[in-house]
Order: sequence, then structure tokens, then C-alpha cells
Amino acid sequence: MKITDARKMSPAEIAALLKKKAFDEQELAPRVQAGCDAMWGEHLSAAQIVDRIVNAVRSGGDEALLHFTNTIDHAGLTADTLRVTEKEFDEARTLVDPAVVDSITRAIANVKRFHEEQLPKSWFTPRACGSLLGQKMTPLDSVGIYVPGGTAAYPSSVIMNAVPAKVAGVPRIVMAAPPGRNGKLNPYVLVTAEKIGIKEIYKMGGAQAVAALAFGTESVPRVNKITGPGNIFVTLAKKAVYGHVDIDMLAGPSEILIVADDSANPVYLAADLLSQAEHDPLASAILITDSERIARTVATEVEEQLKELPREEIAAASLQNMGKVILAKDMDTVVAMSNISAPEHLEVMTKEPFRLLPLLRNCGAMFLGQDSPEPLGDYFAGPNHILPTGGTAKFYSVLNVETFMKKTSIISYTHDALMEAADDIINMAEAEGLRAHANAIRKRKESSRK
Repeated sequence: MKITDARKMSPAEIAALLKKKAFDEQELAPRVQAGCDAMWGEHLSAAQIVDRIVNAVRSGGDEALLHFTNTIDHAGLTADTLRVTEKEFDEARTLVDPAVVDSITRAIANVKRFHEEQLPKSWFTPRACGSLLGQKMTPLDSVGIYVPGGTAAYPSSVIMNAVPAKVAGVPRIVMAAPPGRNGKLNPYVLVTAEKIGIKEIYKMGGAQAVAALAFGTESVPRVNKITGPGNIFVTLAKKAVYGHVDIDMLAGPSEILIVADDSANPVYLAADLLSQAEHDPLASAILITDSERIARTVATEVEEQLKELPREEIAAASLQNMGKVILAKDMDTVVAMSNISAPEHLEVMTKEPFRLLPLLRNCGAMFLGQDSPEPLGDYFAGPNHILPTGGTAKFYSVLNVETFMKKTSIISYTHDALMEAADDIINMAEAEGLRAHANAIRKRKESSRK
């Protein structure tokens, strides 16, 4: 990994160093771009490709959905085989390692317990003259959870999507995941979904799956909200359908940023950087430290550990494209750079990590101390791993129980309470030129005089 010495950089140079591309600016891998060019017979950007797919599925229903599913994923599906059957659940149970399933079961319990503590309550507050104000919390009627596929299978993403939706009380939870070339889903994904109670599952991925969930097809009834991470096509499709349905966030490639001082363990730092780099060639792994020794040692250690990884090629591409070791002049600058970056995952590997907690404002999830590595959050601890990326942690929150609920305001005034407020309401309504608004109050005021 290349070391960037930022000790003499200006604030503008530091901001440029940490600047991230917008989702629409992300480049496709050459292999993917070549396949898209061949499909369309012309060169299109990722946004243009997504626009065509979404519009085709919206107007063409099952026919368009199956066309793209079979062309892109080579799955050989029909309308009759699009939805996962009970036989496929039965088969999946025979293909999984019971020890892994036991671990998944414990992870589900941890995530469920954490999200139950988030569950908001409806509330009512009495006010003057017998009036009552409040807020009613209601689970959404239906949600579609997207579980990525492609180069790896992610039962953990099933847990993080589905468990908070279940805790929130959503009655209809639909899952979509891209099929393999055999037209099936990963058995661990199916077993995990079944354990949580998700049985409506469709073998579809990419922009075509998002469009089907948003607009519905003959085989896939539409949902009210779509959640879950995916590749650039999924992210841009969620952006395209927003407004027709709600979405959780625009989630891009995975990120980790580690802030470290001289007390940190270089072996741990390197291992944690690689834990994200192996996700995707566009994944971002960054270390910011005020220790020159740590910077140099970690850069070397990463190269050594990289050789041991089965996904060495992917991790190496990630480090080449997006990886950084940044040497800052002091810990105040390290903190400032972290807040500028607003990473998905932030590890604080310092002697006293809790001292930095009040200063670190922007991140999806924070991991404090050397024994709280990022994979702990990915799989097991309980907090959600579906997190804002691309700097959007400055304004997005982690996926949570309230993601799957909506708030309704409750207003109940007595006549006396309304009369006490009447003149103020009339004054404001007339100042805005809305006479009918004022009259709705005035008529009641006049009635009270009779």
C-alpha cells in the first residue's frame, strides 16, 4: 500500500485526498462494461443501462424481468420457477453444515435482541384544556429486502435486512437475490431466511429485481419499500425508483477507515484493512495515523497477509484502486480527516479509544478498541451492518427498526383548547392569504358564541 504523507497538506488538499465519487460517477469493471455493450449494441453508462432496465420491467412485467435475469445471470428461469419453492427450502437444509447453521442461529438471536431495544413506542401527551397530542408508530405493509449475490453469498445480509423488519412487525417481507447459473440460490441464504420466517423469495437480482419490487409484475407483487445493499446497478435502480417506493439508502462499495496511534497492533490493522478489501475491487480500505512507524509497518504487513488470501486478486485490486495509508501530523488532524471521509465502518485503534468517541461525528458504525474488529459487526454482535457509504454517513443512518416503520402525528383538541388557539391560527392563515383555512377556525369560534 502506498503511504501518503499529509503532514504538510492544506485543508483543501486533505479534502481532495478524501473525496469520494458519487454513485453516478462510479466506473464499471471492464468485463462488466464489455458485457453491457454487447447486450445493448452500444456503449452506455451505468445510469443509462439501469434506466433502460427499470423502464423495460415497469412496462413489460414478467417478460422483461425474465429476459434480463436469464441474459445476465444465465439462470434459465421461467415465471413458474422464479419464486423459491418448498422443495428448494427442503433441499437447502440438506446442503448446509449444521455447525454453520448453529452460528447463524446465534447471530440471529443477537441481532434480534439489539433491534428489539430500538423498537419505538407510540406515545400520547396531555396538554392544556384537555387536548391530546401524540405519535403513532405503524409498521409498513410490505418491504422488499435485497440480498447481494455474485462473487459471494451473504446470509449475514439476510439477517441484517430481515430481522429488524420482523421486529418492526412488517406483515409481508419479500426477499430478492440473484440466482446462480443453476437457477438456484445459495443454501445458506435460504436456510437463514427460513429461520427468520421469510418464505416469499424470488430468484432475481440487479436493477431488474429492484424494478420488479417497485412496480410489480405478474409474478411479483409490488412492495412499499426496498432495503439492502447491492452493486452499482442495484444502487442506481433504487435511486431511479425512489418516490414510487421508499428506499433505505444508496449503498455503494464497502469501506473501512481505521484511525490509529502508535499503540495499535500493525498485524491487526493490516488484517482489518484486508477484511474489507476482499469484498470488491472498488472497496475502500484506509488507515489514518499520526505514527510514521505504524504507517510503514502496516503497509508492509498488508502485503504479507495479502498473499494468504483466497480472494487475493480482488483484495489487491481494491488496495491498488482505493487503498490508502495516510500519515497525519497529529491526532486532531486524524479525527478531522475521519469526519471528512464519513466512512461506512470506522475502527478506533488508539490507546484510549473512548476519548475520541465525542469527536468522531460521521460514520455508519464505530468499532472501539483492538478487540472490536469490523467483522464482529458484520456477523454477530447485534448492530446492523447495512450502513451508509460514499460519505453519506454525514446524513444517512444505519438501517434500523424505524427503517421499517412510519410515524403518524395524532392531534385531538377539545373545544376549549381550540378556542384558546383560534386567534393565533386565524392570524397566521390570513397572513398567508389562505382565507378558507382561517374560516375553518372562525366558523367554530362563531358557533361557540351562540
